[in-house]
Amino acid sequence: MSVVIVGGHDRMVAQYKKICKSYKCKVKVFTHMGADFNKQIGCPDLLVLFTNTVSHKMVRCALDEIDGKHTDVVRCHTSSGNALTGILENCFAN
Repeated sequence: MSVVIVGGHDRMVAQYKKICKSYKCKVKVFTHMGADFNKQIGCPDLLVLFTNTVSHKMVRCALDEIDGKHTDVVRCHTSSGNALTGILENCFAN
């Protein structure tokens, strides 16, 4: 399963990757919007939006990029490791 995380804190990137790796997921984490942000997203199985720590423009770009693709989108207000663990638990439970 491939996961793209948009938002979150810079200091948490390593922890996000570690959590996803424990669920055997490939992960890309974007905490800031770079020059080719929309081209780097690709076609993930799951898009996690940490809405408290991300700009509206970044959310719009991410959603426009995956529009029409078979990607599940999960929005979460908190950007903690426990929140990500809960999201992945729910995805694998279904």
